Amino acid sequence: MYQPIENYGVIGNMRTVALAGMHGSIDWLCYPDIDSPSVFGALLDDAKGGRFRVAPADEAVRRKQFYWPSTNILVTRFFNEEGIVELQDFMPLDGCASGCIYRRLRCVRGSVRFRAECSPAFDYGRQPHRLTLGKNGARFDSPNLSLCLSSSVPLRECNGGGACAEFTLSDCQSALFILGGCREGDEVPSLPSDAEAEHIFHETVKYWRNWLSACTYHGRWREQVHRSALLLKLLTYQPTGAIVAAPTCSLPEVIGGARNWDYRYTWVRDAAFTVYAFLRLGFKEEAAAFVHWMADRSADDADASGRILLTVHGATDIPEQTLDHWEGYRGSAPVRIGNAAAGQYQSDIYGEAMDSLYLYNKYVSPISYDFWQRIRHRIDWVCDHWQLPDNGIWEMRGERRDFVYSKVMNWVALDRGIRLAEKRSFPASRERWIAERDRIYEEVMTRGWNAKLNAFTQSYGSDDLDASLLIMPLVFFMAPTDPRMIGTLDAIMKEPRDGGLVSDSLVYRYPPRSDGLAGEEGTFNMCSFWLVEALTRAGQADPDKLERARIIFERMLGFANHLGLYAEQTGREGQALGNFPQAFTHLALISAAFNLDRVLGDRP
Repeated sequence: MYQPIENYGVIGNMRTVALAGMHGSIDWLCYPDIDSPSVFGALLDDAKGGRFRVAPADEAVRRKQFYWPSTNILVTRFFNEEGIVELQDFMPLDGCASGCIYRRLRCVRGSVRFRAECSPAFDYGRQPHRLTLGKNGARFDSPNLSLCLSSSVPLRECNGGGACAEFTLSDCQSALFILGGCREGDEVPSLPSDAEAEHIFHETVKYWRNWLSACTYHGRWREQVHRSALLLKLLTYQPTGAIVAAPTCSLPEVIGGARNWDYRYTWVRDAAFTVYAFLRLGFKEEAAAFVHWMADRSADDADASGRILLTVHGATDIPEQTLDHWEGYRGSAPVRIGNAAAGQYQSDIYGEAMDSLYLYNKYVSPISYDFWQRIRHRIDWVCDHWQLPDNGIWEMRGERRDFVYSKVMNWVALDRGIRLAEKRSFPASRERWIAERDRIYEEVMTRGWNAKLNAFTQSYGSDDLDASLLIMPLVFFMAPTDPRMIGTLDAIMKEPRDGGLVSDSLVYRYPPRSDGLAGEEGTFNMCSFWLVEALTRAGQADPDKLERARIIFERMLGFANHLGLYAEQTGREGQALGNFPQAFTHLALISAAFNLDRVLGDRP
């Protein structure tokens, strides 16, 4: 049975991420990397996707799920008349080089009957596997990957290639399962002793707390900001420094619809915003790792045309396929892997990338001359090509348009290039860059402005509003109190029935069906936090707008799930929709919290 998307938490080791539900089941895991084929995919096909479930035999138990404080260790407690049992899920960060998942059960009180089932479905359920049971547990061997499950309880074969167990835990008793990769011919590893397992748990706690202790944010919403930072760290692929948009693919934006996309890749746009969030919180090492990754990728981009999304290893060949043998989450087909947006032209990425590089140079480390040469080449390319229409930030799959957001971000690319050249006295075509920057500005002011609506619109000549334009004062394209910006803000803040995009505190990214796709999507959580930040900046001169910003922000905190995590969108019934959890939403939360705190100052 499909669980609500918001019923899941995530664990990981900065190489991959697993989704574990309140029902005790890991229903999503790509292995060994975050963009590898799945081995557990019940999230997208409850019958055929594969899962690793550890839960009481009595399904009527009460459940509570939370993170061990200041960590990414997930704890699920089960309560019934027979007793209380705690399940700890985590991935150690040191040792266990193959990337192990630890599932520790501990009976707190009473006596509880449990069932465990580990039924992988390799390569999105497309590859068969062979099960071998042994004294230490079970092996699962597919043509391309082998997994070993070490178990403290005896296992038996079930479900045609799965390993199952039934057992009872009483006061102070425990059980341990460890799942990880193994080589052909290896024996299933023996389990660590109770003392060793406890040591590994404490070392994992220590790692996350040590990392989080570097956070420089100590404001009003510290708990929510810390959770967002911990998530962004999980979505960082440590071997290369790449940052993925989300750990899942094909979770629907419309239940039963076709708006199902694969987000397990690095979008230059998303990752550049994440660098900003990391720098705001004092995590310079993570910001530096991504900039180094971006520098390496720019060396491969000979024509400077830019790649909008890449795998965590830097590959650009990401063909989009459909998995027709899977039904999709709650029947939402097709299930897509890969992403055809990799072949789109999205010119806004130059602005986000240049903004992050400018901040890196300012707050972390000076950019090298050789890297500057590649940056300079790219800015010259922007001067030659900013006039071209593109697919935009929302990756419209129809005809390319002159999206106002893209033009603004091209302005940002040139503006930050000019500033960086001046700050470092780098050689540059300054006069040309300034001239092109000013041309973009004047064109946006004339062709992007809709006098009838008293607002900037989605694209030149359009009557559609677009929440992405809330970014204008955030990137210093326009003063937050400029009458045109206030007009745009006021237009967006109207209810959808009145032509606006805001429903209470929830923000649609654009009017329904303006993208040409069937079905009405939910509100876009990131845009709600962008609205908060735009109101915050305008609120420096208008106390009413500042108070509205705070109210919307604190209402939005209530739309996170029980763990403080957000999906891409919020549906009509308040449910999570789209890929989960989404980096973009959490970095927007961090930025909004930081700036709202700063403007509120000592106010209660």
